[in-house]
Amino acid sequence: MPEKIFEMQKISKSFPGVQALDTVDFDGKYGEVHALIGENGAGKSTLMKILAGAYRQNHGKIIVKQEETHFSSPREAQKLGISTIYQEFNLLEELTVAENIFLGREPTKNRFFLDKSYLFGQSEKLLSQLGTQIDPHRKIKYLSVAEQQMVEIAKALSQNANIIIMDEPSAVISGKELDSLYRIIQGLKNSGKAIIYISHRLEEIFEIADRATVLKDGKLVGTVFPSNVDKATLVKMMVGRSLSETFPEKVAGEKSEILTLKNITQGKSLKNVSLRVYTGEILGISGLVGSGRTELARIIFGADQFDAGEIYFGTEKVHKNSIRKSISRGIGFVPEDRKKEGLIECLSVGQNITLLILDQIKKWFFIQKDREENIANGSVEQLNIATPDIDQEIQFLSGGNQQKVILARCINANPKVIIMDEPTRGIDVGAKAEVYSLIRKLAGQGTAIIMISSELPEIIGMSDRVAVMHEGKMMGVLSSAEATEEKIMMMATGYGQEN
Repeated sequence: MPEKIFEMQKISKSFPGVQALDTVDFDGKYGEVHALIGENGAGKSTLMKILAGAYRQNHGKIIVKQEETHFSSPREAQKLGISTIYQEFNLLEELTVAENIFLGREPTKNRFFLDKSYLFGQSEKLLSQLGTQIDPHRKIKYLSVAEQQMVEIAKALSQNANIIIMDEPSAVISGKELDSLYRIIQGLKNSGKAIIYISHRLEEIFEIADRATVLKDGKLVGTVFPSNVDKATLVKMMVGRSLSETFPEKVAGEKSEILTLKNITQGKSLKNVSLRVYTGEILGISGLVGSGRTELARIIFGADQFDAGEIYFGTEKVHKNSIRKSISRGIGFVPEDRKKEGLIECLSVGQNITLLILDQIKKWFFIQKDREENIANGSVEQLNIATPDIDQEIQFLSGGNQQKVILARCINANPKVIIMDEPTRGIDVGAKAEVYSLIRKLAGQGTAIIMISSELPEIIGMSDRVAVMHEGKMMGVLSSAEATEEKIMMMATGYGQEN
């Protein structure tokens, strides 16, 4: 059996105004995890979409199992044993979990009838292998982002592929689910599968990767063995410079209470949650998947209603809340799922940035183009958004740069409180440092930041206080000095005093 299962030789790909890939070499071996890393816009996802048949390269060739291939569609790539778990989900919300897993490959009996017994039974088996108890009969629209990610992984595993591409599969999972993912990857590797693993979490690279290839600005920087290098070396290869891993310094100052939650209850998701938020502070909210963090954020923003309890914004009691009312009060929201809830993909970068301030940039019934351009260009420069220009459609930006656009939109509305649900999800190490500095700067100007994150170093490094949730309950609030990974995890798993 040959060592290499595929090779990509001198691959180049361009889009209007962008050279996404420039003569890149990449390969995969049987029974190996090959990590593909680099900053947002480095070309990682583009390279993998070419291997998966979603894009056609302009130059270069692909060799699979020692034969040169020319993919005209993803289906052709799948027939050759290439399966992809994309960073952005490709699920149909109105279908069940099982129907999504086997979409386009539905099992039949007697040639004409859907074999529901096999469909749901096999789906349950695949989900069980992932260590999750998701009901295969549930519709996708009722699942959390992390649960949807597990469905994507199950869908890829169901195809019995020899080459499995994982594009940021761990971006929205943690704890038990992350451990399960690692076990699944190890099992696939032991069975001879080739795994291509794209991740911004460098600790994962050292945990599971046999080799790591670094791209920068669409070009190959090099391929290394993680066992032979350290994190600083990889960071320097990715960003072209050394990068301090320290978080911005926390600044003490006078703070006043701006948001108060008293005994908030919502169905089975939230149970008597109380919380105080102060101006100029970064309040981290930690907890495992399903703890109620996102549900709490959506209630504060008015996206969902609560069954019981009280909310005060300053001294004003909030009655029936709504997104419009929250925005008018000065509450901004950076959602966890940017594709579904954060972007209008057919609009340009500039239009997405100014979406919340149309009243400020219009005259009569018309948008003042010069004002829109000035604000959008200022945001692109401030947040270092990689785009050819502000007229580029947002769908053509990398995931991390799309996230920056959502941050820019929120900031331009000058909110008094900003809720950030996984604000650095899918953002590379260089961009993370920029976002951290921006968050700290906003807090320094008096903005209250509520930051939900699954990354404990981020929560501890950025937060002035840390609120910990477990199964819809608020387990406690730790000061910056008290917050350690051990204490947070103990409370997040149900140990500790509940507030």
